[in-house]
Amino acid sequence: MNEIWTEKYRPKDLDEVVGQKHITERMKAYVASGNMPHLLLAGPAGTGKTTCALALARGLFGDEWKGNFVELNASDERGIDIVRGKIKEFARTAPLGKAEFKIIFMDEADALTSDAQAAMRRTMEKYSKICRFVFSCNYSSKIIDPLQSRCAVFRFSPLTKEDVENYLRMIISKEDVKIDDDALEGLVHVARGDMRRAVNSLQVAASLGKQITLDVIYQTTGLA
Repeated sequence: MNEIWTEKYRPKDLDEVVGQKHITERMKAYVASGNMPHLLLAGPAGTGKTTCALALARGLFGDEWKGNFVELNASDERGIDIVRGKIKEFARTAPLGKAEFKIIFMDEADALTSDAQAAMRRTMEKYSKICRFVFSCNYSSKIIDPLQSRCAVFRFSPLTKEDVENYLRMIISKEDVKIDDDALEGLVHVARGDMRRAVNSLQVAASLGKQITLDVIYQTTGLA
């Protein structure tokens, strides 16, 4: 009952990811080959960067994906020594199962200073045989060139209104939410291609325990 819908309904498989087909097709090729380069996932919030990283890990590692994947948030851990310490701790142990490498997912990598990114580049080089790094950022311009040049760069676009609406309708059906058509249209509008914002706004509105009207959307999202 208290589960966060963005996690409850997060796609588990690359085939389930909404939009970004040019990216998921490339990632499926990595899964098929059992190998991948370092990646830089750049684009606005709520467009599927973390979801794709998690789905890629599941595809590559199967049931043992959690043991071969670690997520760090650069904005939470500005101290590069802390980040490097966690990376070394994770990297020095062998991958689980039949995996030949682990994945280190660095979210909000554009929060790292240039010096920290330079240190990260050296860490990447040291552990490249047993670790692949996936960097996620809103602005690739904030990632230093030496780091970008070592990654395959994927650019995520805001999701279309149709993609957002269709996904919300799926959740609405599964959660038995009562919502007016114009309220749903308002949710899609306020999301501006950000699926996380759309789903969170829907859950907040639904938590009021009544028919969701456009007025409820105004109250809960500040829709103007």
